Amino acid sequence: VVPTVLMGSTLPVLVTYAVRLSHKVGTSVGALYASNTLGSAAACFCAGLFLMRWLGESKTVMVAAGLNALLGATVLVWSLATQQQQTARTQMSSANSQDEHPTQNAEGTTNANVRLLPEIGFPLPAAAASIAGFVSLGYEIVWYHLFSFTTGGIAKSFAFLLGAYLAGIGFGSVASNRICEKITNPKSFIRFLVGTVAGANLLGFLVGPILFKLVVHVSYQWALAPIGLAAAFLGTVFPLLCHISIPPDERAGARMSYLYLSNIAGSALGSYLTGFVLMDILPLRYVCVVLTLLGLGLSVVLMLRAGLERRAFIFAAVGMLIAALFVAQAPEPLFSGMYERMMSKSGYVPGARFKTVVETRNGVIAVTHSGMIFGGGIYDGRFNTSLVNDSNGIERVFALSYFHPNPKEVLMIGLSSGSWAQVLANHPQIEHLTIVEINPGYLRLIRQVPEVASLLQNPKVHIEIDDGRRWLVRSPGRKFDAIVMNTSYHWRSNASNLLSVEFLRLIRQHLNAGGVHFYNTTDSKEAMLTGVSVFPFGMRLANFVVVSDAPLQLDARRWLNVLSDYKIDGKPVFDLSQEQDRLRLRQVMSMANTMDLDMRPGLFALESADHIRARTAGARVITDDNMGTEWLQ
Repeated sequence: VVPTVLMGSTLPVLVTYAVRLSHKVGTSVGALYASNTLGSAAACFCAGLFLMRWLGESKTVMVAAGLNALLGATVLVWSLATQQQQTARTQMSSANSQDEHPTQNAEGTTNANVRLLPEIGFPLPAAAASIAGFVSLGYEIVWYHLFSFTTGGIAKSFAFLLGAYLAGIGFGSVASNRICEKITNPKSFIRFLVGTVAGANLLGFLVGPILFKLVVHVSYQWALAPIGLAAAFLGTVFPLLCHISIPPDERAGARMSYLYLSNIAGSALGSYLTGFVLMDILPLRYVCVVLTLLGLGLSVVLMLRAGLERRAFIFAAVGMLIAALFVAQAPEPLFSGMYERMMSKSGYVPGARFKTVVETRNGVIAVTHSGMIFGGGIYDGRFNTSLVNDSNGIERVFALSYFHPNPKEVLMIGLSSGSWAQVLANHPQIEHLTIVEINPGYLRLIRQVPEVASLLQNPKVHIEIDDGRRWLVRSPGRKFDAIVMNTSYHWRSNASNLLSVEFLRLIRQHLNAGGVHFYNTTDSKEAMLTGVSVFPFGMRLANFVVVSDAPLQLDARRWLNVLSDYKIDGKPVFDLSQEQDRLRLRQVMSMANTMDLDMRPGLFALESADHIRARTAGARVITDDNMGTEWLQ
């Protein structure tokens, strides 16, 4: 809050200075707003393309702070060096503004700045700026959800999306300069403003359908084009409102600050209500409907003050009604197959549909007809608890008793399909299973699948809806014999929050004596090396690592006994009267003889900690600052 308060004060101050020179509010605000947002857009793309990759988090912040300090020092030196010239120029500008009275036309318009008619006043533009901000940032939240889904959640998604959005706002502000210069009639200006607001909102509504149909044919980066275009239309609104409602006098900056406050307050409210409320109660396509209808409602209010003749007013009203009806009726046909297209891209088969789609503010979960789950546009497991017919690598979680003698208290971070949790909940040795999952949408899926539905009624299970790392910080007294994570791909945004040195040190504080941390590295050398760098003991099991502060107690006989007694919902995991089951049990148990023998990717085999350290020497240890491989993708 403190740095952004200081940042927010600069634009009104600069507007005051610029208006003294130009005597035009719209062009001054447009130019300054454009340079500000275009600079911000450039920073987003620089961060996504190389700054975060090369410098990490803290050094990137240092670069930004250094540029700020350099800018401040430069302006201070320039101001001191030209103080006398500036004073003389300001005095001359003030004298000219007092002596020169701009001519007025019959409608009360000056040739210096278009002003609202007296009966409209300042409150309406302030309210309009607030609503425009609400809708603009609401759209930005929607577009990020779509873009993140189609990229599979890469870290650059937000940087690129925000860069395109800000670049669009900037170019829209540039365009507003020419508009302010060319249209000097107040009524014509308001009519243009009405059309701009309506057009911007209709285009914003169409961004989703354009985006997911575009990625089927071209690279996902091209999806930034319609986002930038829609943002450009939205970006013209604020400078136009400033131009039409603020006179170009000494109080221009102060008045503009109130308009700016309204716009930012609306933007903040739009972010919070869209991201935390609307996204949780409405499918995304209907969130778009709500935002668009709100924007069209703003157009109608402005239209009522546009001074239209009766015939023109009727045509405009009919047009607005048709637009509203279109928006209300279009979601189903326009957004049909949205997530299927965005995930499959060029491999999309016309007519293909997911069996189930669950949308929440935490992301989109899609399930295929074969039971495969995609969370946020990337593979996230499948419904299966069978070790005999293993389709999801479930053998890894069944191995818990091989490396821990008595795992009574277990924590699982991440739930997904509930298949792994179901296996742990029915483990003969486990007495309590705590599960921390950030997306409650998975609970809605699990209730629908008989294979895992009983998990939600199992008395041994307690489920917390929270971020896993945050939950650990907030639960300092909780300790466990084992902490299990079937972590998502190491290159996804925020994945390093669960793979970094700092997180593993937090994990150590929550392990009982001899406790183990068992988690998916998704074959990342960096993640494996980090694990065996923080913990003195460990090994790799398939693409998972097991790490501990105590030597691992590997015992194949104990594991065999547990597997022989294992039942899920009362049904034995292995029916040893069946040859297929006996063969599969021998195959699983053979893993105990693979230590450091075969390093082929994907093989269900073991690798010692020393072997991991030697093999991954030279890889980068993951920290919160360098964020692992997130920005390398």
